[in-house]
Amino acid sequence: MISIDKLGVEFSATPLFIDASFVVNPKDRIALVGKNGAGKSTMLKIIAGMQEPTYGQVARQKDITIGYLPQVMKLADSRTVMEEAETAFAHISEMQERLDKMNEEIARRTDYESESYMALIERFTHENDRFTMMGGANYHAELERTLQGLGFQRADFDRPTAEFSGGWRMRIELAKLLLQKPDLLLLDEPTNHLDIGSIQWLEQFLAQRANAVILVSHDRAFINNVTNRTIEITCHRINDYKVKYDEYVKLRDERREQQIRAYENQQKEIADIKQFIETFRYKPTKSNQVQSRIKMLEKMVPIEVDEVDNSHLHLKFPPCLRSGDYPIICDEVAKSYNKLVFSDVNLTIKRGEKVAFVGNNGEGKSTLVKCIMGQIPFEGNLKIGHNVQIGYFAQNQAQLLDENVTVFDTIDRVARGDIRLKIRDILGAFMFGGEASDKYVKVLSGGERSRLAMIRLLLEPVNLLILDEPTNHLDMQSKDVLKQAIKDFDGTAIIVSHDRDFLDGLVSKVYEFGGGKVREHIGGIYDFLQKKQIESLSELGKNMNSAGSPSAAPTKDSGWKKEEGKAEDKELGNKVQSLLSYAELKERNKTIKKAEKAVEQAEQKIAKLEEQIADIEAKLATPEGASDTILFTKYGELKTQLSAAEDEWTEASLALDELTNN
Repeated sequence: MISIDKLGVEFSATPLFIDASFVVNPKDRIALVGKNGAGKSTMLKIIAGMQEPTYGQVARQKDITIGYLPQVMKLADSRTVMEEAETAFAHISEMQERLDKMNEEIARRTDYESESYMALIERFTHENDRFTMMGGANYHAELERTLQGLGFQRADFDRPTAEFSGGWRMRIELAKLLLQKPDLLLLDEPTNHLDIGSIQWLEQFLAQRANAVILVSHDRAFINNVTNRTIEITCHRINDYKVKYDEYVKLRDERREQQIRAYENQQKEIADIKQFIETFRYKPTKSNQVQSRIKMLEKMVPIEVDEVDNSHLHLKFPPCLRSGDYPIICDEVAKSYNKLVFSDVNLTIKRGEKVAFVGNNGEGKSTLVKCIMGQIPFEGNLKIGHNVQIGYFAQNQAQLLDENVTVFDTIDRVARGDIRLKIRDILGAFMFGGEASDKYVKVLSGGERSRLAMIRLLLEPVNLLILDEPTNHLDMQSKDVLKQAIKDFDGTAIIVSHDRDFLDGLVSKVYEFGGGKVREHIGGIYDFLQKKQIESLSELGKNMNSAGSPSAAPTKDSGWKKEEGKAEDKELGNKVQSLLSYAELKERNKTIKKAEKAVEQAEQKIAKLEEQIADIEAKLATPEGASDTILFTKYGELKTQLSAAEDEWTEASLALDELTNN
């Protein structure tokens, strides 16, 4: 599909890529990785045809379609959500208009025997077949499914896009790209503005429905679940690993160890040669040997060692006063704007706990944080404990930085003690190495300012950390540094994040925001996600009428009472398992077998349809087939059937996954 051959890019005579070469094949799922500034976004722009390389070639297959989602884009505000999403089908709308006009003309005319009338009928038939083949009759259903998968509600479809935040409008752009079904999707940090549910939906879509994909992401769990190939940009060169990210990390570390050993051996050899030259330079009897070694040095190609990350750098928060035993206590806290955000929030966070706030966007996570910070009024009682000193990070923290000082001076002003000796190392770990530390804050991008605000927070003496989406502008190495610092932090931490990998092993309690309520879940982020699946199983169990049915299990209408919620939540998995009788387990096994059969049948159906479509495509490629309208009609029908079969397979697979994972 795409062939990159000896590609080179230079900025002000400084190389970004040198002789980069690789091939993108159909159905490839490629993770493009490398430190920030290595050129990942530049590579995507070159592949998309938006930027020209300094030298080298990018060969694209004829008629290939490419969809590109940048990190930042200008978005229109003049349409509703549905109207904006429908622009992905502008070509279908144009075809519909042409068909309507031809239909009107056919209805008006009465010269049924004329050549022009027959030509009109033939043109209408051909255009209508194409319309059917391109899915013109059912694209609205797919459009709605995609918008809902990315978190939109039906009530949002007719709202103007101007009412949505930049993150939600980026979701609309992502929906448009997915709906266009390009041959190659280029995605630059697509998860930055998605919640956990939408990220999981996007994972399934890319893995099951998309064609070739190249993505840049700092969400390790996301790229592991989507990709099967990793292309690394390091030392201005391309290294292609035919494995997913976790396996790539192991291979990269092994490769780096080999490079270091080879580099050390070469340096020893160079030192020995130089020592020989210096020792015998002025001895006539050794002149030939000296000259030979000088030439040997000149011909020697230096061994490069891949850039080593600073993720091992250990940061520790400065000492701070010990807070009270309960830094945060919420009692019947509620907040409303024009509508209810949440009510009856009852939670107690103990000193030293690391907890996560999760849920769909707009469910009140950041709102509760603002209540804790005292930035907005609320109803109920919210108590901040004794001696609590809060360190707060949100995206707008970057706006509070002094623009007229350098990056280094910004950190130097808050650093205390021995940490001042490590400022350069800390800045390097957060992608401000080298000359970047001498930049003035006013010339930094929004993402760079956010990272700088994060570093400053890490060096302030606090005992309660509140971090609102802290990882959006951090690469994987920087996230590792931050994660380890929070793990080692003696105080309490509240983390609002959709990054599962970042939260994994970091938090011991999850607060779920949704439907105007806040529910407490004991355990880590993956315990919470698994528990959500168990809750789905318990919902199925409520409908059973046998003697062993879970009548004591909490029902949908009973709610989560304060005094029972925590205990029920802890033991929910055990309750479900104990309540399932032998007969119910037997019935469940039958259901699983039925689901497996449905998946198998769907796969067979897809394979059969793909074979029929391939046969017709071969016929359409001939001069006789290109003019055969019946063949076109059949082709369109088969494509529609294939799309429906793929939907069936997706639904069957998801149903099977839910059953087997429970």
